[in-house]
Amino acid sequence: MTSKLYDVLIIGGGPGGLSIATALARQVYSGLIIDSGVYRNAYTKHMHNVPGYDHADPAVFRAKVREDLKKRYDTVEFAQATIKTVRKSEEGIFEAVDDNGVVYRGKKLGLGTGVRDMLEKEVEGYAECWGKGIFHCLFCHGFEERGAKSSGVLATGFLSSADMVSHISLMAKRLSDRVTIYTNGNDALAAETQPKLLGTKVRIDNRRYTRFQLQGAGPAVEMTFEDGSTAVEGFIASHPSYEQAAPFAAQLGLETLPSGEVKVSPPFNETSLAGCFAVGDAATPMKSVLQAMQMGCFTAVGMVSQLQHELASKDEL
Repeated sequence: MTSKLYDVLIIGGGPGGLSIATALARQVYSGLIIDSGVYRNAYTKHMHNVPGYDHADPAVFRAKVREDLKKRYDTVEFAQATIKTVRKSEEGIFEAVDDNGVVYRGKKLGLGTGVRDMLEKEVEGYAECWGKGIFHCLFCHGFEERGAKSSGVLATGFLSSADMVSHISLMAKRLSDRVTIYTNGNDALAAETQPKLLGTKVRIDNRRYTRFQLQGAGPAVEMTFEDGSTAVEGFIASHPSYEQAAPFAAQLGLETLPSGEVKVSPPFNETSLAGCFAVGDAATPMKSVLQAMQMGCFTAVGMVSQLQHELASKDEL
C-alpha cells in the first residue's frame, strides 16, 4: 500500500489524462497518472485532426507527452496498473485499488478512462475489419480512401436513425463515387431514411448481412448477406454501441447521461461527486483527441482552483 497522498489521481493515460497532468504541473501540484495501457484507438496506426501530429501513430503522441512531462515537471509521476475499484473515503480522500491490491490516494480524482466499443455485438468479421476498413468517424478516417468507387454506411448502433445515417452518407459521398446505406433488414428505418436521401448516387440496401471480410489488408471490405450474395465496398462507415470502459461511474455513484457518458459540469468538468472530474470519451458524446485535450486542460484549471482555496484556508498555499 502506498502512503503518498497526491493532489490529484488521474486514471487513464490517454490525451485527456495527460492534459490534466500537464496543466496541473504548471501550478506545481502533484499528480499520478495511472495507465492501464489499453486505449480505444489502439486499432489504428494513424490519428488525424491533431495539429502537429496529423497521420501520426497515437502511441507516438502519447510517448511524446509523457516524455515532455518527465523532462520538465518533477511533480507528475506515472504508474502502469489496472485500477479495479475507486472510492471516496469519509475524510474526502479518493482511494484507487489496482489488480495487485496496491492503493493510490489523492485529494482530487480525474477520470480519463474512455469508452469501449462493443465490437463483439456485431456480426462475424466486424471486429477484424474495425479501424482497417470499417471506420467510426469520417473526419478521423476515410480521406486516405478518397476516390473509392463505392462506400457503405451501416445503419446500426449510433447511426440507427434516419437523420444520422443520411448525414453520414453525405460525408461518405465526399470520399467515394456512390454510397449504399445498409439497413440490415430494418424496414421501418429504410422507409424513414429514403425521403432524406440527397442525390442519385446514395441508395438503400435492406438485405441482412452476416459477415465482413477485409480484402487483403483493407480498406476494401467484402460483405456477405443472408441469401449468400456479396458486395465489396471501398470502405464502410459504422458507429457501434459503446459503454464505459471502466466501472468507476457506478462505483462512485456518478450521474450519467442517457447516452451513457458521465455527466459533468462545463467548463471544468466536475461530476456529481465533489472533487471528482471526468474528461474525454467517458464524459462527452463528442469524442476526439482534441476534445479530450481541451477537457483535460480546463479540468486541471478547476482542480487547481479547488486545491488553492483548500490550501489557502489552512494557510498552507
